Amino acid sequence: MESYLSSVIKQFRYYKSLSDKTIEALSFEELQKELMRDSNSVSIIVKHLVGNMRSRWTNFLTEDGEKSWRDRDSEFEDTFTSKDELVENWNNGWACLFNAIEASTVEDLERIVYIRNQGHTVTEAINRQLAHYSYHVGQIVFLGKLIKGEHWDSLSIPKGASKSYNRKKFNKEKGKRHFTDDL
Repeated sequence: MESYLSSVIKQFRYYKSLSDKTIEALSFEELQKELMRDSNSVSIIVKHLVGNMRSRWTNFLTEDGEKSWRDRDSEFEDTFTSKDELVENWNNGWACLFNAIEASTVEDLERIVYIRNQGHTVTEAINRQLAHYSYHVGQIVFLGKLIKGEHWDSLSIPKGASKSYNRKKFNKEKGKRHFTDDL
């Protein structure tokens, strides 16, 4: 279970990095772009994730993950006034998450925490949030790719480069390592 905590932290850092690179590649206007009526812009997805992170990870082990002060509906209204403000909020949300997980111990993993009065082991709660955040990170990256079009720089293995990528991987000795170690 020691490896679970270090692995999940690396996974969260990986998904944050994908979003960070996408946010960096987009202008503030592009971050606010809604591709169709009633769709979410990158800015709105960021605001939603920040609200979720602050709610879920503040006093993670001792309070329900859905805080009374959270206004989820307002997370879907784009109120950021600058890219700097968006990035600052984004980083604060992630800091809340990392502070909570990095303070967790193996002994905590079987403790029960609540989200809307529904009990989860700490492991289940972490997995729930990892899945939720990776879902939205995929949306952020996809929107970035759509917005940038031919000017998009791939954040994974580019089309047509799988053989070259695999060749590099298989030229290394077998060994236990996290897939993000080489990124």
